[in-house]
Amino acid sequence: MTKTIKTGLTFDNSFISQLKGFYLPSKGEQAPKPKLIKFNQTLAEELGLKHNMLNTDELALLLSGSIPASGSNPVSQVYAGHQFGGFTPQLGDGRALLLGEIINKNGLRRDIHLKGSGQTPYSRGGDGKAALGPVLREYIMGEAMYALKIPATRGLAVTITGEKINRQLVNKGAVLARVASSHIRVGTFQYFAARHQQDKVKLLADYTINRHFPELKENQNPYLSLLRAVRDRQADLIAQWVLVGFVHGVMNTDNMAISGETIDFGPCAFIDTYHSSACYSSIDKQKRYALGNQSYMAQWNIARLAETLLPLIDSDDDKAIEIATNEIHEFNSIYQTQWLKRLATKLGLSKVKTGDLEFADDLFKMLQAQHVDFTQFFRGLSDTTKGDIHALQKLFDNPQIFNQWHKKWLSRFLSDSLPSSKKIKSMNSVNPIYIPRNHLVEEALQAAEQNNDFSVFEKLLSVLANPYNEKSGLEKFAKPAPKEFGPYKTFCGT
Repeated sequence: MTKTIKTGLTFDNSFISQLKGFYLPSKGEQAPKPKLIKFNQTLAEELGLKHNMLNTDELALLLSGSIPASGSNPVSQVYAGHQFGGFTPQLGDGRALLLGEIINKNGLRRDIHLKGSGQTPYSRGGDGKAALGPVLREYIMGEAMYALKIPATRGLAVTITGEKINRQLVNKGAVLARVASSHIRVGTFQYFAARHQQDKVKLLADYTINRHFPELKENQNPYLSLLRAVRDRQADLIAQWVLVGFVHGVMNTDNMAISGETIDFGPCAFIDTYHSSACYSSIDKQKRYALGNQSYMAQWNIARLAETLLPLIDSDDDKAIEIATNEIHEFNSIYQTQWLKRLATKLGLSKVKTGDLEFADDLFKMLQAQHVDFTQFFRGLSDTTKGDIHALQKLFDNPQIFNQWHKKWLSRFLSDSLPSSKKIKSMNSVNPIYIPRNHLVEEALQAAEQNNDFSVFEKLLSVLANPYNEKSGLEKFAKPAPKEFGPYKTFCGT
């Protein structure tokens, strides 16, 4: 009998019970010296995992994958995916385990998932392990996105394993425990569609609707409604990414969650100065997933999802293609609508008016040409309503260009019917002061990796937990990287 750890969690593993053939049983490898170095107490309590039920050593064993939780039934999920445009018919969880699902205190179903716990049936020759730096990066990014109110997977824990991982360098091994609405991806649909297993595609579509979009079940064409719902969530998600300057870096179809959450933080980064071609991933040589391409790539991914659903949308192939094509073409207008709506709030405008798209385009062209820090610009804009524009002027190569734009914006701001105080409050609720600045993230990772010092990591997390509230003594967290820091490159690494 396999040894397990009693956690007090009640698992309800619907993916395993309802989707036979979508996974293979797997288990984590025994970590030599597992040690818990970060535990998300607040998230754990939402899940019903009480810290006082387990000691630190037991949590380390559990969250490193060394010993499974009672009732967890760990598996690795299978999926395919287009990676930088090229289709790979089988990928799957090469270093990940789905421990199982629980219903949290809010009645929401959540996956508990390990990343870096060892080889699985889908490891494709890899060791299935993860290095400490990328694990910490994903934890930081997930918590930052959560604080920014952007849908994302979240880190539950980071556990170091006590072993060395060979990548470009020899690194400390670590496991990330993360939580998500699910880990169903566009690539999950692609895996079965590529094998012409239409019964499995239908089974997955029905399961996805029941789990994520139950309101669609009674629709006349629920599979078309599913395509629309995923499209709409992704359009809004990408709008939120772009408007905080987040570059995912690896928007392959196996990294697009059907739930509409940001998933698989690999070579991701936040911009300092705005540029639509901002791209940090060392493997994205063609800048396929650059900042300004993310909406187009999301649309492309939705088209790949649509291909898998065609036989379910209509039995007539030509009609199904026509219907799906029309829905895909709607992505840009939906994205643009969401982007403009959210941008209006950032600019202190209560509603979108005719001409605002051109006004917005002029703004972003100006920010790019003038090499303006994105986060500082939007946060500082509300302060200029009080007459002090000097701080923002300093961000521009040519302050006169900003002055000309600012006069137009201020006229638009003051003509709005809402009181200025309400508009400023609204602006400051969506324009952060603190984001995961790349140089600060690297500082935290290096301190942990090289000096076993996690205090820098903890300090950064504490600042990012309240991104909209300015606090004295945290000035360095609001500043862009020093000039000598760049150019910046990120790596998948895990």
